[in-house]
This record gives sequence, C-alpha cells and structure tokens, in this order.
Amino acid sequence: MEVSAMRQTDLEYLIEEAKKHRVTPEERDAQIRSFTFGNTHLENSSITRADVDKAVDSLKGSSDLPWVSLAHTD
Repeated sequence: MEVSAMRQTDLEYLIEEAKKHRVTPEERDAQIRSFTFGNTHLENSSITRADVDKAVDSLKGSSDLPWVSLAHTD
C-alpha cells in the first residue's frame, strides 16, 4: 500500500510541475507541425512531413494562421 501512496505523491508532484511549464515558441511550432501532419496524413496518406513543413513555413508571419488566437502572451 505504501508504494501506491508514493506513486500518487509522485504523480501529484509531476502534475504541479507540469502546470508551471510555459510552452516555448519552438515547442509550439513542433506541436503545430505534428498536429497538422497527423490530421492531414489521416485524410491523405501521400502527405509528408516535408509537405507540412513547407505549408507551415509559407504561412509564417501571416495573420491568417488559425492558431494565432490561441497563442499565450505573457
């Protein structure tokens, strides 16, 4: 029983630490690319990561990016 309680404590600690993490621009970019590839590849298996990279890179700086409104500004 003590091991189970210790694991719960460890989990709670990790959750609290995760709450403090702020996503870096590099992490956000990687998440965007991963999400985009995963979803588009499901619909069209010929889509490659290179295709996603090209599309995302072509949109950088655009105010039409769908995730801009989700970005946190500290």
